[in-house]
Amino acid sequence: MYSNQRETKPRSSFKRKVLNLAYETGLIRAGRSLWASSLTVVNYHRIDDPDRSDFDSFKPNVSATAQEFDRQLDYLAKWFHVVSLKDIVEWLDGHKELPPHAALITFDDGYLDNYTSAFPLLRKYNFPALIFLTTGHIGADAPFYWDMAAYCFAHTRSDQVTFPDGQVKHWANQAERDRVSKNWIESMKTLPQVEKQSYVESLPALLGVSIPAGYFQQLMMNWDQVREMQKGGIEFGAHTVHHPILTRITSEQVREEIIGSKSRIEAEVGVPVLGFAYPNGQASDLNEEIEKIVGESGIRAAFTLRNGPSPQSEVKRNPYAIRRIFISYRHSLAEYAMMLSPINRYRSN
Repeated sequence: MYSNQRETKPRSSFKRKVLNLAYETGLIRAGRSLWASSLTVVNYHRIDDPDRSDFDSFKPNVSATAQEFDRQLDYLAKWFHVVSLKDIVEWLDGHKELPPHAALITFDDGYLDNYTSAFPLLRKYNFPALIFLTTGHIGADAPFYWDMAAYCFAHTRSDQVTFPDGQVKHWANQAERDRVSKNWIESMKTLPQVEKQSYVESLPALLGVSIPAGYFQQLMMNWDQVREMQKGGIEFGAHTVHHPILTRITSEQVREEIIGSKSRIEAEVGVPVLGFAYPNGQASDLNEEIEKIVGESGIRAAFTLRNGPSPQSEVKRNPYAIRRIFISYRHSLAEYAMMLSPINRYRSN
């Protein structure tokens, strides 16, 4: 899970018009030839419709509707050469070259809609993809805290909630409630892991919500679906067991989270796990010690959520901090094209 207020904020009408014009005229790809030797890694989480009436999980985790995802894959097919993690590892080992404008499609967490919505479209374009699994949630009725919190806010009859700093936030309509919900979920990232767990566990009672047993069972993929996708050309990487921000836990816990996730996936699919994605993925969420632990586990490439794309020389210099481009359902196709351009690299996260 990662959300950024500024990245998902709608652009002004004027800015959208300018961006659409740049997209339609091809200006958005100006200077693209200078970045032929680059790696563009696109990051998705969920393929769903956050505006459907019964959607009651964390909206900012939705990357695109199925229709928009189809359009984005079509754009990749026209302007990029989509590669697999295996291709990247073979390139890192000096056994092959990457094609010009190489792109890697990735997903985080392991939501069911990766199987039901994304997988058929990836097959339509014959594209490989890499899905990073948070293994403690695969095939389990164990929601991520952000989805559990979003459910509680969606179903509460209350009109207020207390934040960890003691502030009480009120809402008078759904839009205000959604904003408070997102801010409450974001506030959890600032807390130590144990304190965060305590606040999250108390939220249903705080909002007067009862969660039906088994309600979240169908939110994530199960291991049979993972194996089916693996046989269909989808690769799987590790994304920890429980999705902690790794700089907030001990080194021993970091090892347990990384190795535990990697080992479980290897046991389920029968092939080595070569990729890892850092939870939250910002500069403050990893460091040299964590990168070293990732490398010692046998992982060959690890991915952040700092804006990309990346020069190939940068990736070779440090394959344990590869940039990725976070995609939101709020992004139009023109915005998507802009984010995949070199311009995006110089935007602050």
